[in-house]
Amino acid sequence: MTKYITVIGLEVHAELKTKSKAFCSCSTEFGSAPNTHVCPVCLGMPGALPVLNKQVVEFAIRAGLALNCDIQKYNKFDRKNYFYPDLAKSYQISQWEEPICLGGHIDINVDGQKKCIGVTRIHMEEDAGKLVHSGATISTSDSSAVDYNRAGVPLIEIVSEPDMRSAEEARAYLENLKAILEYTDVCDCKMQEGSLRCDANISIMPEGAKEFGTRAEIKNLNSFRALVRAVEYEVERQKEILEDGGHVVQETRTWDDANGVTLSMRSKEEAHDYRYFPEPDLVPVQLDDAWIERVRAELPELPTQRQARLVAEHGLPEYDASQIVASKAMAEYYDEAVKTAKDAKGVSNWLLGDVSAYMNNEGITIADFKVTPAHLAELVNLTKDGVLSSKLAKKVFAEMLKEDKSPKALVKELGLEQVSDEGAILKLVEETLAENPQSVADYKAGKDRAIGFLVGQIMKKSRGKANPGMVQKMLKEKMQ
Repeated sequence: MTKYITVIGLEVHAELKTKSKAFCSCSTEFGSAPNTHVCPVCLGMPGALPVLNKQVVEFAIRAGLALNCDIQKYNKFDRKNYFYPDLAKSYQISQWEEPICLGGHIDINVDGQKKCIGVTRIHMEEDAGKLVHSGATISTSDSSAVDYNRAGVPLIEIVSEPDMRSAEEARAYLENLKAILEYTDVCDCKMQEGSLRCDANISIMPEGAKEFGTRAEIKNLNSFRALVRAVEYEVERQKEILEDGGHVVQETRTWDDANGVTLSMRSKEEAHDYRYFPEPDLVPVQLDDAWIERVRAELPELPTQRQARLVAEHGLPEYDASQIVASKAMAEYYDEAVKTAKDAKGVSNWLLGDVSAYMNNEGITIADFKVTPAHLAELVNLTKDGVLSSKLAKKVFAEMLKEDKSPKALVKELGLEQVSDEGAILKLVEETLAENPQSVADYKAGKDRAIGFLVGQIMKKSRGKANPGMVQKMLKEKMQ
């Protein structure tokens, strides 16, 4: 069989965190009753004129600088014409010829391999309304209703170069982009609410070929899992077509998450199909250096910078630091916890281990996690100071999830203080050695596993409270 190279480019739509829409004063609040945040402007009524929201431009500049783009001092809006029920006025105000940002890049790391993914452009535009289908997907629905609350909500569209070669590279790119947008506070990135979603352009070409294959565009992928599954399915679909002697058709497809397949929607439009022309109701946007430099000076610490700081200040491994900074809220939780923790790596271990497992199981984020950073740091300190064994710490953590109490208070309530008294441990060691002469003989004969059995017996006797490090040390001393 022919070996193929996968080529992927992403078009990511990020709703901006403005309080009002791009060209009118309607609210951008999510979750309100359908068609309640609308006016003549965002409904496209004849004679209604748009007025540009200055905050939209500010956020676009901020995102562009964070993504290493060149900010275009002169940029303008265009009309993108197409007929679809969610577009009341039958055109979308967007930017085509003169976008606000050009160039840029995002660095990714997949399986230890670093790669730079190019950003072609970022442009400002308004969102369309939302179709609410009667069935699971548009392809299986008998009818659709339209909610225009989202019409006119400001977006930036971030278009990548076709530099990604696998589903995992696409995922890493989207994860890093999401983190940057969160850190710069231009988008809340709630993918489940549609405020961050992407279209994936996917094609394949035989190894050694110089030209890309025919691409299919998969629309509105709103989770990392959906992106990975859609890419993997679409690559295999295109391979089967080519292996059977067919030709891939350039088209727009939708992702059916329930069945794990992409479905054809329509033939893929080219730029000329949209009949772009300059938006006559909006003047061009002209930026000065002072505005751009002010925004640059106000940029927060970005994920890569924070990752480097966690490694340098706290000695975290690169992997731990990268996982923590992937979420702005997680990174802020970590920074708060290490202010009082005696073991920075211990805080990382808890966050990436038991805390993440609990959040995944409950379907929550760190923002909804009830254990405070100060209490997690206190739990780490109790372990570090030898008050709790790692096993008992997990027991205390389980209780912390049930009620808002400090670890110290719970340790006292539950009587879980680790026994570190040498006299008490020595007594347990002597009893255990007397009861298990065969294990003593095995250890002296070079069978190191025997000491694990003896430690286990002592931990049973102490109901898990004996300091395991002291137990092992005393056992070895006695048996020598």
